Amino acid sequence: MSGTEGWGFTDDRGTELGAARVPLRVAAYVRAGAALLDLGVTPVAVYGSGHDGEELDPAKAGGLRAAGVPYLGPGRALGAEALGELRPDVIVDVTYDGKSPYALDEAVAERLGIPLVTLSVSGERALPAILDRFAALAASLAAAPGRSASGAGSAAGPVPAAESTAGPAPATPAAEPADPVGAASASAADLAAAEALLRSVAAKGGGAVLALSGAGAEQVHLARPQAWPELAHLAGLGVRLLDPGPGPGANWLTGDWAGVAELRPDLVLFDEREHATPPYALPSGVRLAAWNPETPPSPAAYARFFRDLAEALVA
Repeated sequence: MSGTEGWGFTDDRGTELGAARVPLRVAAYVRAGAALLDLGVTPVAVYGSGHDGEELDPAKAGGLRAAGVPYLGPGRALGAEALGELRPDVIVDVTYDGKSPYALDEAVAERLGIPLVTLSVSGERALPAILDRFAALAASLAAAPGRSASGAGSAAGPVPAAESTAGPAPATPAAEPADPVGAASASAADLAAAEALLRSVAAKGGGAVLALSGAGAEQVHLARPQAWPELAHLAGLGVRLLDPGPGPGANWLTGDWAGVAELRPDLVLFDEREHATPPYALPSGVRLAAWNPETPPSPAAYARFFRDLAEALVA
């Protein structure tokens, strides 16, 4: 599709979205924006969730800071005027319930008359399907005229300095891939290689893995593996993930650090986002590896995560 033929996309709420031309200026929730950047589309700006503060969380940033993409603060605090000043052609968010955008008030996009694409990242969808949906959106946006092979340059356009808290763009941009199709194939191959490595390591042992999010000295949230697409995918690759057991909570079981010790993990995947706290009390000898529960849904991001986990399992 050329940029003059119009644009259409059906999001994961079943909403059919369209525009007279392929959107060039994309605003996005930080997780979605980092994924789109990996996939060749550079946002004009990103916003955070209710967990985020006024500064971009390094754990969630992906390549956004290095690319000079401005961060606008929490999405729920954004009004139509602030977002409208960016002149976005489309907004991209995620959904966990298949109905509502996670980080932005949908009424803001409605008042501006801007299409709001919402893609599911819930545990009801397998990780490969999530990656495919983001890849399909990126491919539809990459047809915009004036967008370079990686979406940089004119795609971002000027942004008033007062709106950016992500820091200045680097003085000399990194070289951009000349072949977006080749770059996408390379990312997919990299992910496949990382999966093969992790499968091989898991087959040789590596111990039991527990994923958690710290909530202070007295409380910790233990992840239910099948509720998280990437954790379920790890289990499919042979990683032995611990389930915290029965109790309230669809995604997490909230308990204390003594409960972590009772599960006897060999390796703890700890939530590295800024709003989470580091592990407080773990048995001697337990290994640690960082986990971002909002890893950008791109092959490149998950390849990095899988390689890091494979390294931690053999340490």
